[in-house]
This record gives sequence, structure tokens and C-alpha cells, in this order.
Amino acid sequence: MSNTLMTQLDVIKDQLREHNHSYYIFDNPTVPDAEYDRLMQQLLTIEKANPQWVTADSPSQRVGDKPLESFKQVTHALPMLSLDNAFNGDDLRDFDRRVRERLHKYLQRPLDQLIGYACEPKLDGIAVSLTYEKGILVTAATRGDGNRGEDITQNIRTLDSVPLCLIGKNWPKTLEVRGEVYIPSVGFKALNTKLVEQGLKTYVNPRNTAAGSLRQLDSRITAQRPLEMCAYSIGLVSEESPLPLQHFDILHQLQVWGFKINTEMRRVQGIEACLDYYQALAVKRSHLAYEIDGIVFKVDKLELQQSLGFVARAPRWAIAHKFPAQEEMTRVLKVEFQVGRTGAVTPVARLEPVFVGGVTVSNATLHNMDEIQRLDLHIGDTVIVRRAGDVIPKVVKVVLERRQANAQVIEAPLTCPKCEGPVEREDGEATLRCVNGLSCAAQIVQTIKHFVSRKAMDIDGLGEKQVQSLVESGRVKHIADLYSLDQTALIAMDRMGEKSANNLLSALQKSKATSLAKFLFSLGIREVGEATARS
Repeated sequence: MSNTLMTQLDVIKDQLREHNHSYYIFDNPTVPDAEYDRLMQQLLTIEKANPQWVTADSPSQRVGDKPLESFKQVTHALPMLSLDNAFNGDDLRDFDRRVRERLHKYLQRPLDQLIGYACEPKLDGIAVSLTYEKGILVTAATRGDGNRGEDITQNIRTLDSVPLCLIGKNWPKTLEVRGEVYIPSVGFKALNTKLVEQGLKTYVNPRNTAAGSLRQLDSRITAQRPLEMCAYSIGLVSEESPLPLQHFDILHQLQVWGFKINTEMRRVQGIEACLDYYQALAVKRSHLAYEIDGIVFKVDKLELQQSLGFVARAPRWAIAHKFPAQEEMTRVLKVEFQVGRTGAVTPVARLEPVFVGGVTVSNATLHNMDEIQRLDLHIGDTVIVRRAGDVIPKVVKVVLERRQANAQVIEAPLTCPKCEGPVEREDGEATLRCVNGLSCAAQIVQTIKHFVSRKAMDIDGLGEKQVQSLVESGRVKHIADLYSLDQTALIAMDRMGEKSANNLLSALQKSKATSLAKFLFSLGIREVGEATARS
């Protein structure tokens, strides 16, 4: 048993080293964060049970791997450590228990009061260190391996959210500010829209785009990217100017000196209040202006932080409570082609069900054949699926090293998968379209679904199954047929009683009193959205 467990430990170490190498050296993650976190947890569990097996080169004893040599190297005055993770409420309560036990031991007195914690959203970006001398920015560096990073001073200077000279007064002679560089959601969308207009390849996610933008040798390229920095802590500080005694107050002092801080940050008492904050941000997450992957909780009082100290790779006074994974690995079982109301033929991947971002995902859009070719996707491939907020799940990467010999190439359909009519691809478009119009049952269904939707004619009582049934039975072939339906025809449908039929007929009658803009939008005319209809 011992030899088997040691072999498993060595395998996990090798896997983590490979993932670290891809992540830190090339900014090219080979597995989702959740997969990496699981491997690290396995490693920590085995090493905790067998401390004699812990070696100096174990991934648990360091932050990452050596940084690239293409930039000048900077040695951090104080290591930029990573954080331990909590994945549920019990993990967070265990962290609080350890904090209280250690403080009781170090302070030699019982802790009667709840521990005060600073709560901050964990931005999904790149950690950086900025050093100011006499109020002037002199050096900026990436985190790198935690001890040495890359000098990115010229690139950081292009960010509007980074003060080149501190404002206010009473700042220390030497001040190191640490923060996260990220791309807000709106900026990322605008950047990709611009690339599409230029006929260029778009970026996959904001985090990797921010990393690549910071590592441009030409700072003029960095200046064109919508990067922002949010301060989250301090590092080395000269002692001649006293700072606030609590982390929360230090961040607000940094704001006074010109730094952007997170407006969602809160100070709470006790670990249960931390859990309440976590739940509140989990609900609010999809509406934030940036991507976050968890919450960071820090003991607020600096005196207590100093008493708690550090372990090899993380502080004892802070922890990251991760949200459910938004990227996971799964396998493509098959690819089906769906037909929309404008005739667009869209490939959809049918996946082995996987839990991503709090929901079970079994389908993911592939957009068009160009996207399939860009991904080099085959049926049977292992893929990384991403889900952010309310966004439809998307295949973002193929794990090529896991491709099997029997993986099948995905062929574009030669005819409509629903009506078997001809399909065409117009010049300048990536989308295949069925040209049969309302002679195609799939287009009729989608057209009517759009017509009755809330933003269009807002007709209650007609869900997807009812629309499908009406079309398949031949009772509805055009939008106008909806207004010819009577009680007898409706009651003949499955699960449609007299009351439901009467309610639907009333809703149809009520829908006639609508605006011209809503009526135009409801017709589903190609390239006529709500804004165009209103104008």
C-alpha cells in the first residue's frame, strides 16, 4: 500500500509540474482550474498524512515555476505567495478554527470575540507588484514564480488605472503595492468585436488576454488593450510613515493615494458572515463588470496576521473560497446541427454531462464550421467547456494529447438536417443557411417561438412543446394561423385543458394591441433587432 501511494504521489507531482510549466511559463493552461485544484488537494492530503514524504521540490512547497527569460528579471523583496483554497463552507470553517487555535496559542489568551475578516472578490487576472520611491513608480513586475518575476514597468505605465505618481500626502518613501491586472467584460467584448471587423482571430477569455497583453515587448500594443489594475495589498513598505493597522483600512488609504480598489470589498465579523458574503456575491457574480472565480478572506488586523505568519507557499491568515468551476473537461459524444428561425444551421456538441459553474452541462454551441475547424474538433475528443454567468456553454479548447485514433472528423451538412432542403453559405458569412424558408418545419417552430416571446408579442401559454405540437399537427404553418386557432383545436393538444385553452385565446386577442416596433421585431426579419425596429 505504501509503495502504491508513493507512486501515486510521484505521478501527481509530475502532472502538477507539467501544468505549472504550461501555465506560468507559456500562459497556456492545459487543464481547467478545477482540475488543477483537485490534483493539488490530492497532493496536500497525501503529504499531510505522510509528512516524511514531503520534498523540497514538491509543487506544494512553491508558488509556480521559473518565469520566462525574455524580460529583465526582478527579485521580489517579499515573496508573492499564493493562497490556500476552500471549496465549501466546512473548509472555510476549518480555516477559521485553525486561525483561532493558532492565535490562542501565540497570544496566550482566549479569543472571546469573533475574528474580523476583510472580504474581497477574487479577480480572474494577473498578479503584479508595483514599487514606488518617493511617490514615483519605478518598477512593476509580474508574480512569476513568487520569488522572481518579469519587469513589465513600461507596459504597466500604459494603464490609466495605475498612478505614475502618488497623489495626496504622507505616503512612505518606499511603497510596494500589489494588485490584479484584468480586462473588464465590456472591454473584452469590444476588443473581440474589433478583431472580428478586422478579420482577425478573437481571444478566448479575458484572463489569458490580460496575461498576453502584459507580456508584450512593445508597450504600444499593451496600450491598445483595455487593461485595468485593482490593488489588493501592500508588500515592502519603509517604516517612517505609519500605515493603518487593519488591511481594510490600508486598501482605502491606497485609494486615497490614487489606486483603484474593489468597491464590492466588505469588512465582517466572524466566519458565518464571510459565508453570507460569499453567497451574496455568488448571486451577484454574473452581473459584475468583470470575471471573478471566488472570494478572498483575510484576517483584518495586521497584528494578528503577523502572529499567524506563513507556511511555505501561502499565508496562514488568508484563504480563497472558490466558486464552482466554470471550466471543466468532458468528451464530445456527437455533433448535431440545429436550424434557427432565419435558416442558420448551427452545430451543437452533445457532451458527456459535466458540472460546470453550478449547472450540469450536456450541450455546447459550436457556432459554425469555421469554429469547428479553428478548434480542430473531432467527435470523441476530450474538450474544455466554459460557462461564465448566464452565457451558453462553449467548447473553448480541444485536449489534443487525449485524442483517440478513432476520433471522427466533423463534416458540414450538404442539406438541411430538418427538411432536407438545400443549404447555402453566402459570401462573407461563416454560417450555413437552409434556403427553404417557412417550408422548413424547424424554421416555422423557431419563428413562432420568437413571435410569442416576451420581448415580441408576449403571448403567455405557448411554450416550446405547444408550438412544436401545433406545427407538427399542421394546425399552424404561418404566424397568421395562430389567430385562427379555436378552443376545439387547442383542447385536442396534449396537456391543454379548457381553462388553458381559454387563457391562450385571451392572450392571443390581447396581443393584437401592441406597438409597431414590437410587431416588427416579432416578425423575426433578419438583421432587424429591437433597436432597429424602434427606429
